[in-house]
Amino acid sequence: MARRKNLSIDELAILNDIVAVNYTLDELVQKFIEDCELRNLRSHTIKFYRSELSTFQSLLNEQELELSPSDITGNIIKQNVILYMKGKGIKPVSINTRLRALRAFFNYLHKQKFIRNNPMSDIQLLKDRKHVIETFDIKQISQMLKACDVRTFVGFRDYTIIMLLLETGIRANELIGIQVTDIIWHDKVIRIRNAKGHYERFVPIQKKMIEQLKKYVAIRGTVDTEYLFITQDETPMSKRQLQNRIAIIGKKANIKNVRCSPHTFRHTFAKLSVMNGANAFQLQAILGHTTLEMTKVYVNLFSNEISESHAKFSPLNNLK
Repeated sequence: MARRKNLSIDELAILNDIVAVNYTLDELVQKFIEDCELRNLRSHTIKFYRSELSTFQSLLNEQELELSPSDITGNIIKQNVILYMKGKGIKPVSINTRLRALRAFFNYLHKQKFIRNNPMSDIQLLKDRKHVIETFDIKQISQMLKACDVRTFVGFRDYTIIMLLLETGIRANELIGIQVTDIIWHDKVIRIRNAKGHYERFVPIQKKMIEQLKKYVAIRGTVDTEYLFITQDETPMSKRQLQNRIAIIGKKANIKNVRCSPHTFRHTFAKLSVMNGANAFQLQAILGHTTLEMTKVYVNLFSNEISESHAKFSPLNNLK
């Protein structure tokens, strides 16, 4: 029979008077990641937590701070994370990204009683200016489609991807997760399985997109994977490969002053949909937003009604 020695982290957590002073940050980060996996969070989300928590540890190391998790206070977060990163010229949006990961991590430690005090309890995100949402115009979309050499498999695949991004506004992660069987031809919809928050949804597609997908599926042929979009080697396309392809096509099309990414197509879909009469509820359902907050931003920015109404109440236009 094996001899029992030190208690495990789980066993120590049972003792309410024991706090995380004896645990290393690495140990508890791993414990947090295991909990994320048990809760079946998306691999993309878990990867995000790993990366941000690793960077947090690097920040402490740069400042020669050797702290146990229970030694980390709200003041340390303010001084040695927020102000330190600001001093390095890091933008508020990047600092907020890190703070969100730290909040999830320390909330978990506090809830599981690995620490007595939560250093993130009074930490607020930095206020940041709202930036203009970048979108493609019709000319740029046409240029990108023309930049795809449809005489090649990669070119025809990329052409189809651009059409699908524009038709549906789906996220990059959602697009690479589509399987051939997710296209429900007779209902004119695509099932989105790899959705944010684990909420599956159906997005509508119209005749032009259906015809393009039928051509692509025929050219794609039968391969060993069910994923719709594949590489030349007949392996599933990754998110990074998708992002790189859009960037390359944008460069070929000489697109400037706009970031060429799948997410810019998402914004473009929203803009064109609103301008063509889509309301906030319709857009929310298609884009898969859990709340109307982001959807309302699109409606407020791009609705023709605002421009048309402004023409009526414009103080300058109404001057006699």
